[in-house]
Amino acid sequence: MLGISKKGQMTIWIIVAILVVGIIAFYFLFFRIGENVNIQDSEFNLIFSSYDDCIRKNTENAISIIGTQGGRIDVGDFSPGSEYMPFSSHLNFLGFPVPYWYYLSGNGLIKENVPTKKNMEEEIASFLKLKLSECDLSKYKSQGYRIDIYGEPEVKVSINDLDVSVVVSNEIVVSKEEKQERRTQHRIKINSKLGKFYNIARGIYEKEKRDAFLENFSLDILRLYAPFDGVELSCSPQIWRTSDVFKSIREGLEANINSLKVKGKGSSSVKDKRKNYFIVDYSTEENVNFVYNSRWPTKIEIYGDGVNDVLMVAEPVGTQEGMGIMGFCYSPYHFVYDVAFPVLIQIYDDEELFQFPVAVIIDKNMPRNSLISSPINEEPDFDLCKERIQDVEVTLRNINLNLIEGNLSFQCFNQKCALGSTTQGKYVGKAPICLNGILEAKAPGYATKKVIFSTNEEEEKEIIMDREYEVELKLRANNRILNDNAIISFNGNRTVTTALPEGSRVMLSEGSYNVVVYIFGNSSITLPGSVKTQCIDVPSSGLLGFFGVKKEKCYNVEIPETKIESALIGGGKGEIYLLPSDLEKGTIILDVGKWGSPSSLEEFQKNYEKFETSGVSIYYG
Repeated sequence: MLGISKKGQMTIWIIVAILVVGIIAFYFLFFRIGENVNIQDSEFNLIFSSYDDCIRKNTENAISIIGTQGGRIDVGDFSPGSEYMPFSSHLNFLGFPVPYWYYLSGNGLIKENVPTKKNMEEEIASFLKLKLSECDLSKYKSQGYRIDIYGEPEVKVSINDLDVSVVVSNEIVVSKEEKQERRTQHRIKINSKLGKFYNIARGIYEKEKRDAFLENFSLDILRLYAPFDGVELSCSPQIWRTSDVFKSIREGLEANINSLKVKGKGSSSVKDKRKNYFIVDYSTEENVNFVYNSRWPTKIEIYGDGVNDVLMVAEPVGTQEGMGIMGFCYSPYHFVYDVAFPVLIQIYDDEELFQFPVAVIIDKNMPRNSLISSPINEEPDFDLCKERIQDVEVTLRNINLNLIEGNLSFQCFNQKCALGSTTQGKYVGKAPICLNGILEAKAPGYATKKVIFSTNEEEEKEIIMDREYEVELKLRANNRILNDNAIISFNGNRTVTTALPEGSRVMLSEGSYNVVVYIFGNSSITLPGSVKTQCIDVPSSGLLGFFGVKKEKCYNVEIPETKIESALIGGGKGEIYLLPSDLEKGTIILDVGKWGSPSSLEEFQKNYEKFETSGVSIYYG
């Protein structure tokens, strides 16, 4: 036998000892100690997966709710509208309260309520904290499992363009018999376009906030569907039913707002100019709807001469006493509108939806200029004239600085208060406190004067009154005084309109004026009657109409035969400045162009073209 050295024997014993320790460690690790350490076990995984599924389902519910409700799960307190402004703080859409991102409160204050992405993440996290306590794991407990959940869960949510990730941190210990497993963190990722849809919504909102494109588009609709301004050659008054105009505006808004689209999906190949008009200058490949329903809260107010709750009437000129020999009549009209209504903007695909409403506001025929958090035409809910607490002193003088007597009134918002008369040219008394109020002064023999008076900053105001002069108007063409039927308008600090030959004497004061002269003569032009068919796309009835489904509706428009008995044969327009020394002469001669009476529609149109380039020369007699 070969001998083994002591050094070799030592090496063998070391190897044997390592093997023994390894075997013992393996036994305790996998057969004994492993019963109480955190080792993955398939039957425990089923329980943890059920908890993860609960997180997933509640996250999906939260995403659906927050998309439907304009980025909010907690929609906040409800603020009702008022008779003055019908908007509440929420739009009721198919039973869902959707908070406005921008609206006017019942007292006329602008409100902006746009959620941030962080707000949305926090609301989803709060929603999950409440719902996770309702996760039902009872069926596993009945199978002999013990499930212990320690502490309140901490939830972190991240909204990305194409997914929403959730991390729930809380300790869950599952045990059965001598087996036990512990998990402290749960990670879930949901495929969702919530982040992308929100970014598109913010982009469209910022464009509306900057450009007011919905207001400008709606103003076009208003001009098309309602009487706005114009002149009809007729001796009969033009009459519209106020309720019919309201209905027409609502229907026009519904048909046209619901036709709006954005650049991108479904619009890139559109070449029809008419259809291009309905495309908003914002690009995205996602579907976008603009929705208005005529049954939603809508404010429509109409102002103008001849307007009441029942009728809108444009009275003819030419039928009044003293103007009977004019031989023609015309009915001018100009109506002013306040319109406010909601538009719901939806971004969607086959599976998801994000929507938010905004208020569209047209104020006195003008689109709102910008989004500012301050009152717009706020209507006081009290009698301003009873709140006359500011001491003021107003002095009236003529252009020679001599004191004159007159009457004063003061207008703030839509309320006008009579202040009283001056004494020795001065009014000393009380007035309401108001920023940019209108102080109006009237005095016999002088033109009415209006000035801005901020009684919250000023206590004294001096008004220089311009004397009025009675002057006679005469027309001249080709060095010959005319006796034709004519309409003359002086438009300056105030407008003076008269018809010749009867209304030749008018009251004018010093100032700058735009002068317009129309001369009319007999005509025998007859426009033949015709019938044309007009087709438009209108929303389908019922729920389909909410989502932009359209159908074509056609109708015949009958244009009756029309005889033009009075036509434009002369006139012109220009700018002048009238001095007291000119007015004192008592006569103003307006020298204008004159053309022949038209015998055809082409000549009729050419006369109007000549009028646009003809001026007015002024002489004093």
